[in-house]
Formats: sequence, C-alpha cells, structure tokens
Amino acid sequence: MNRTPLLVLFVTIFIDLLGFGLIIPILPIYANELGASGVVIGLVASSFSLMQFLIAPFWGSLSDRFGRKPILLTSIAITGLAYLLFSQAATLGLLFAARLLAGAGSANISTAQAYISDITPPERRAKSFGIIGAAFGLGFIFGPPVGGYLKTHYGIESVGYTAATLCAINLLMAWFLLDESLVEKKTDGPLFRNPIANFGKALNQGTITSLLLVNLVFITAFSLMTVSVTLMWEEHYDLNEAQVGYTFAFLGVVAAIVQGGLVGWASRIFGDKRLLIYGCILMFVGLTSLPFVPVHLFIPLELLGLVFISLGNGALTPTIASLLSQLASRQEQGRVLGFSQSFSSLGRVIGPFLGGWLYGIEYHLPYISSGILMVVCLVLASRLVRRGLEL
Repeated sequence: MNRTPLLVLFVTIFIDLLGFGLIIPILPIYANELGASGVVIGLVASSFSLMQFLIAPFWGSLSDRFGRKPILLTSIAITGLAYLLFSQAATLGLLFAARLLAGAGSANISTAQAYISDITPPERRAKSFGIIGAAFGLGFIFGPPVGGYLKTHYGIESVGYTAATLCAINLLMAWFLLDESLVEKKTDGPLFRNPIANFGKALNQGTITSLLLVNLVFITAFSLMTVSVTLMWEEHYDLNEAQVGYTFAFLGVVAAIVQGGLVGWASRIFGDKRLLIYGCILMFVGLTSLPFVPVHLFIPLELLGLVFISLGNGALTPTIASLLSQLASRQEQGRVLGFSQSFSSLGRVIGPFLGGWLYGIEYHLPYISSGILMVVCLVLASRLVRRGLEL
C-alpha cells in the first residue's frame, strides 16, 4: 500500500488537532479579555465541538457522493479561513464565528477515515487508524505550548496566522499528493440531511448503533476528565501551570506512542473484539484512579493512571473506527464514519460541561462518574462481543 496518502492524512489530522491545541491555553483568557462571562467562555469553548457534531455526517455523506479528495480540500480551506478570521477576532461575535467555522472545517476526520478504509484491507485498518490516531497525541503535545508562547510574545494575531499557514501547507500537500480513493460513488439519496434526523437514523442501525453508543459514552467519560483534571492538579496537587502543561504533554506523548506503534501489534495479537473489552477496562482503571493518588506519589502513580488512559484510548478509538468500517458497505463508509465523528463531538460537548459542574460539587465526582460511564461501555461492548459482532 502506498504510504503517501497515509502521510498526507496524518498531516491533515495533525494540523486539525494542532490548531485546536494552539487555541486551548489562550481561548478562555482571550474571551475573558473581550468581556465574556464564565458561561459565555464555556459556550465559546464548546462551539468548536458542537459544529463538528453537526457537520461531520455532512462531510461524510458528501464524500460518498463526490469523492474523498474534493471534500478534504474544501474542509482544509475552510479551516484555514477560520484561523485567518480568528487572527482578527477583536469582538466576541467574531471569536464565536471563528470557532464555529473552525469546527465545521475540522469535522473532516470522518472523511479521512473513509479514505483509509477505501485503500486499506479490513485486517489492516486498525493499524492504519492507529497511525492517524497518533496525530491526535502529537497535536496535543505541541499545540498548547506553541499557542501560549505565540500569544505571550507576538499577540493573538500570530496564533491565527500560524495555524492558517499550516492549513495552506496542508492544502498544497493534499492537492498534489492525494489521489482519489473512492472507486464507486454513491449516486442516490439527499446531499444534506437534518442533523437531528441524521442522529435518529444512526440510532436505528443495530450493531452499528451499539458501537456508536460505546463511542459516545467513552468520549464523554474521557472529556469529563480533561477539564476538571487541570483544576484538580492545581488545587489538590499544587502543580503550577507549567507543570500542568508538562503533564498533558506526557499524556500526548504516550498517546502518540500507543496509537502510532502499539495498536497494530495489539490488533494482530488480540483482535479487534478483545481490544474493545480491554480498552474499556483500561480506561476505567485510569480515569477512576486519578483523584485518589496521594500527593507525594503523584510521580509515578498519577502518571501511571495517565498511561492506563492512553492505553485504553489507543485500544478503543482505532478499534471502534475499524469495526464500523467493516460493518458499513463501501458506499456508506463516509456516512457511517461521519456518524462516529459526530457522536465523538457530542461527547466533547457534554463531557466538559458535566465535568465542570460535578467538580464544583466535589472534586472526586467527575472521575467516579467517568468510571460509571466506562462500566456502561464495558457492558455494551461485552454484549456486542457475545453476539459475535456479525462482521
């Protein structure tokens, strides 16, 4: 299999996540500087994932009709325009618009996954999805420190210009290095669907629905942690902002190693169905352990909990995508993987708000709740495996 498409897709998703990571450390502060209240800051932060939830199935369906390459090129261009708008966002209205537009453009991950399923045999898809998944970890490693540095030394404009420049490079790579992967295009059905109706249709597809629900619950459980853990480390473990950043970087490094190097091996040894079960167990252990580590044992026990989370994430994310791609027909790859991305985005909208609310009640609650959600995932996954998943 030609490695060039995987490289270009890796760069595409890496830049998506790098752009997202560039904004993470500065968005709340900048929104506050523009006069946003706490609620408005939360809305700005969640608007990116909300647009991904709404738009991902559209990109997937359009790619089934018109091909993967034109949709990838269009979405990359939209993302670049969004970051240019962000560089000039001197009002809350422009900031909202920039984040909504960036979310719409960055909802192209389902199309990238569909491209992979087009060019990769079923038995190798978990490994290929894992390689792309490593881009998530790398974007999370480099994005926050680079964004913070640029904002501090060169102003908010430099953050937007840097992200837009990366998108321009990505657009050129995709234009010249990607060939169209879809051989048989879908010719019937509507181009655009009501997103709520789309969501309802996804909930009426048997085994596919069960996998989509596993994905939604898993992402929600993980997102419960991502917002509250920063506050917990600062308030209960006396970490400063730099140390919190280093800890997140450690999580990103482990995620990149796991998804880039270990997923393919684990898929061959254990198979996708077992990985689905093992991923739920690993995530449960990692998420529930975080608030119970004694302060003097932060290193190594808290870091060990993050390793379990990375291993669980590495087992679940590419495995769910691989199984969905095998269950969907060739003409439905983009639409079904778009559903998956949409469910993931919904989890990233629900999780942070729920995590912050629970943390305000008692700081253990987000992690206990995450554990309960992962038990639900384990039950759903076990029922799927017992039914044989009927691939």
